[in-house]
Amino acid sequence: QVQLAESGGGLVQAGGSLRLSCAASGRTFGSVPMGWFRQTPGKEREFVAAISWGGGPTYYADSVKGRFTISRGNGENTVYLQMNNLKPDDTAVYYCAARLSYTAPSTGINDYAYWGQGTQVTVSS
Repeated sequence: QVQLAESGGGLVQAGGSLRLSCAASGRTFGSVPMGWFRQTPGKEREFVAAISWGGGPTYYADSVKGRFTISRGNGENTVYLQMNNLKPDDTAVYYCAARLSYTAPSTGINDYAYWGQGTQVTVSS
C-alpha cells in the first residue's frame, strides 16, 4: 500500500525558511514524478512544485519561483521542499503527491494518484 507522509511544517516569521519532507513507502519511487500542492480554507488546492524522475526537470508555480526548491533524496523515496523567504501568503496546508510510474510531471491535481495527509505551514507577518 502506497503511503506518503509529510513533515517539517510549523510556524515561522515572514522572511524565514522551512524544509518540508515527504517520505514515500509501499513501493519504489525512483520512476515516479512527485509534486507539492497547498490549500487554504475556502480555496482550491493549488500546485506549488513538481519534480520528474531519473534526474529530470523541476517545475514551479510563479508565486514560489526563486524562493522554493523541490528535490529528491538519494534513495528516491524522499522528496523535499525547501521554502525560503516565506511570506504570509504562503500559509497553507502543504500536501505531497505522487503520479504513476514513468509519467511526466504535472501541475494538475487530477493527475496525481497518491496523496499525503498534509502538513500545516503558518507564516506570521
